[in-house]
Amino acid sequence: MDADVIVVGAGLAGLVATTELVAAGRKVLVIDQESEANLGGQAWWSFGGIFLVDSPEQRRMGVKDSLDLAWQDWQGSAQWDRFAGESDEDHWAKQWGRAYVEFAASIKRDYLLSRGVKFTPLVGWAERGDGRALGHGNSVPRFHVPWGTGTGIAEPFIQAAREGAAKGLVTFAHRHRVDELVRAGGAVTGVRGRVLAPDASARGVASNRDEVGDFEFTASAVVVSSGGIGGNHDLVRKHWPDHLGTPPKHMITGVPAYVDGRMIDITAAAGGRLVNRDRMWHYVEGIHNWNPVWPGHAIRILSAPSPMWFDALGRQLPAPYLPSYDTLGTLRYLRTTPDIEQYDHSWFVLTSTMLAKEFALSGSEQNLDLTDHDVKAVLRSRIGKGAPREVQAFVDHGEDFVVADTLLDLVAKMNALTGEPLLDVDLMRRQIEARDREIANAYSKDFAVNAIHNARRYRGDRIGRVSAPHRILDSKHGPLIGVRLNVLTRKTLGGIQTDLESRVLGADGAPVEGLYAAGEAAGFGGGGVHGKNALEGTFLGGCIFSGRAAGLSLAKAAL
Repeated sequence: MDADVIVVGAGLAGLVATTELVAAGRKVLVIDQESEANLGGQAWWSFGGIFLVDSPEQRRMGVKDSLDLAWQDWQGSAQWDRFAGESDEDHWAKQWGRAYVEFAASIKRDYLLSRGVKFTPLVGWAERGDGRALGHGNSVPRFHVPWGTGTGIAEPFIQAAREGAAKGLVTFAHRHRVDELVRAGGAVTGVRGRVLAPDASARGVASNRDEVGDFEFTASAVVVSSGGIGGNHDLVRKHWPDHLGTPPKHMITGVPAYVDGRMIDITAAAGGRLVNRDRMWHYVEGIHNWNPVWPGHAIRILSAPSPMWFDALGRQLPAPYLPSYDTLGTLRYLRTTPDIEQYDHSWFVLTSTMLAKEFALSGSEQNLDLTDHDVKAVLRSRIGKGAPREVQAFVDHGEDFVVADTLLDLVAKMNALTGEPLLDVDLMRRQIEARDREIANAYSKDFAVNAIHNARRYRGDRIGRVSAPHRILDSKHGPLIGVRLNVLTRKTLGGIQTDLESRVLGADGAPVEGLYAAGEAAGFGGGGVHGKNALEGTFLGGCIFSGRAAGLSLAKAAL
């Protein structure tokens, strides 16, 4: 054999599994179609948010959290409904959900600290939900930001794998594309595929697919940790769920091109069961990147609640479709409302004061103060005056941003950007002025205004995230800013079904001998740990949890 275990995919889940295997003295062969420069996969490019429950960081911010509250939120968001015996689509997904929430409420933080991950004091309130205690969303802030952003999560496991290589326990096979899982006697015994030509492209940049040879490797077990389908718009459209209407004609991409979903169907060909393929997580606050790392590289705006959100015809979205509240609910509304489903965009309208405090951008490269561990820069950009430099760069150079001193001029520029006079300035003025009248008191009948007041009751939002309530048409807070928003592809919530040891299950519900899966390819565990919705900060954590489960299971197995 070439190794005890073959890990297909050198992203976070695969590296976590490798770390656990090395700790047990196992020999691991890590195979990836990309170069060494891409170790860590798409986790490297993420904001790095980590879902924790009842953490010291939460308690310091006055947040009262618990396992019971987190599990209530997770179930209300997941809405698992596909049950038909032990081999059904959601049986294992729900078990993974419970196990993951328990992990987040117990040893997850200590596990990451032991690996060298360090957390900032920042705890964000992401995905605030649909307005129901038993519905979707986080009842309290749980989005913990690490120093280093996504690099701070990925780097310790990259380093651990490299240390394993120095000890002779890890071998890397970069530029090897797996095309088949090899089976013998009903068990998976290895992989075969094509060697790709060397490529010196920088991290994230699309690499060549020139084939220069064949390979076949054998091992006692194979772990598939190759990511999801977000970089493949054809697969996104193929599996687009009916309840989200029709997929947009124009979508932008939030992941590198190598997130192509190939290994999911390859695993199915080897006997693995695929479930919940129509469950996916795409953002509606996507913007074209003025300075992309890879072709088509797009960015998501992380906005606090104050900006007004309008559809393509200039009508404010109804509650709970507000910034930072209900991602898939908003996507469903935009894609299924009859007179706007033909349009692929919506709009934020906000003041410069809101921009300075409430806009952040996804991506490690868009948060260099945090990525570079620069405490002084964090204080300047998160608490000081003016927009963070990366945000301001999009205002100055981004194709989706328009700026004007008056609403009349702003709407004219917004219409010019889309090439159609879809927006009526009088309609938008009536809505904005009505909202502005509600700002005079610390209470309101307006759901969106109350969202601002509620957010500012949380210390973290009041200090560094949500601006004091003010009128949008108050010139003291100008100029006005309009942002065209696009659908941004991102995460696969379904995939390869696994049990709690990350063993891949077959059509009969029994484990396929020698085959494991982790990370996004496995729906972050069980083929759908999130169910229908995610609570944010849970994607990297799902890679860690499922990769760790695969590594620990194989570490104790008789190989």
